[in-house]
Amino acid sequence: MRNFIFVLLTVFCSCQPSEKKINKETSARTEPTAYIILPQQVPDTLKGSLKAEAKGMIGDVTIKINYHSPAVRSRIIWGGLVANDKVWVTGAHMATSIEISSAIKISGTEIAAGKYALFTIPSKDVWTVIINKNWQQHLADEYDPKDDVLRFTVTPQIQEINQERLMYSVEDNEIKMRWEKVLISIPIN
Repeated sequence: MRNFIFVLLTVFCSCQPSEKKINKETSARTEPTAYIILPQQVPDTLKGSLKAEAKGMIGDVTIKINYHSPAVRSRIIWGGLVANDKVWVTGAHMATSIEISSAIKISGTEIAAGKYALFTIPSKDVWTVIINKNWQQHLADEYDPKDDVLRFTVTPQIQEINQERLMYSVEDNEIKMRWEKVLISIPIN
């Protein structure tokens, strides 16, 4: 019981970082994104995929990402739980949504202010990132490429430290997704 209470306190307390980051390009203060962080010695025993939100500023644009955060839990993620070369909600349950307050450019294409679904197609060497206008979808069941606003590719980076729960952040003029040992970055220009 003590470990359970410690895990809950750790999750809730770590979601309220107190220091602020300074965006070097715009010199604007940005609030750090909420992270689900558990100490290495305490295993993540929470069941299911937790609802999570990442929020940040790039210039004067607010970006908010709502998603469900699954855990690794000793499972094979890439090519296992998440199939290679298939459309993935890049989270769990409902499609991950991205909401932007003003128009931004992603991969050279202007995206109007609004709310969108964020999908990916993971593969070993290159991932396809998809911005889709139908943001209210269950998994990829209703996914239709006709609703795609933008598709582009990114190269995944392999990290040394394992990220137990899927996590998004808005930092350094990028949207970042980390899970297991994979990091993908979506540059915003």
